Amino acid sequence: MSGRQKFTGEILVEKGLIDRDQLAWALGEQEVTREFLGAILLKKKWVKEKDLMQALSEHFNMPLVDLKNQYIDWEVVKHFSPSLIRDHYYFPFKRDERSVTMAVTNPLDAWSLKMAEEEARGWVLKLALTSQGDMEDAIKRYHLYIQKNVPKLLD
Repeated sequence: MSGRQKFTGEILVEKGLIDRDQLAWALGEQEVTREFLGAILLKKKWVKEKDLMQALSEHFNMPLVDLKNQYIDWEVVKHFSPSLIRDHYYFPFKRDERSVTMAVTNPLDAWSLKMAEEEARGWVLKLALTSQGDMEDAIKRYHLYIQKNVPKLLD
């Protein structure tokens, strides 16, 4: 096996989740629409989100996190801007002495990564991949946390 990184489409074909014709069609569609390959495959209902996320996790060599069932360290969340969380979909959920782990939906977003690294203030940044739905649920939990705790801060 070569050391070359596999593309997401290749991984999905190898796993038998799509065939080469479906991949070729989706890649052609991607050239026209400029959408992510995964979004096209999901729209066509050729893959399930769970399978796509596992393939993306393998492609990016990044752990996959289920934020719905993940304990959120709200103390670490407070160290990051609402914009990074709500607008850029970088959600901090765990830390240790040296690092903070953030869930992301798009690991290719260099601008958001730079912003997260700046806000990490000395912590080593670790990334984990999560689905769009899980991220949106986590952001709803974040809003509820803020609503519940902001009045306490003002007292």
